[in-house]
Amino acid sequence: MSIELKNIAPDIFRQRLLIEGFWTVEVDEASIKDYLLSLAAHLDLRTYGDPIIFSPSSGMGKEENAGYDAFVPLIDSGISAYFWSKRKFLSVVVYTCKGFSSENAVSYTKQFFNLADEAVSFNF
Repeated sequence: MSIELKNIAPDIFRQRLLIEGFWTVEVDEASIKDYLLSLAAHLDLRTYGDPIIFSPSSGMGKEENAGYDAFVPLIDSGISAYFWSKRKFLSVVVYTCKGFSSENAVSYTKQFFNLADEAVSFNF
């Protein structure tokens, strides 16, 4: 899928990648932290803080949306990730002001979470 965006700031480099899929491994706060840090390292992106991972308490939202929200700050922007525990579904956004290999990000994510065949990704 390709989305055409008008580049209103051509002097500012940005690269954005969305990866979505269904995981088949155990996912918890520790594995999410490991993923965010190892994905950044794998893409040669530098972090400047620890990942922040939230898991809202029961009853705070719709039960079908329960899971984790996570973010790791990068020197050149950040990586956000969202995990739906009941559906075993993830949505990851890599947003940087430094170029990286989208193919490497997708393949690393597929391998890390052993994503099912229906995993999708697109740059925007």
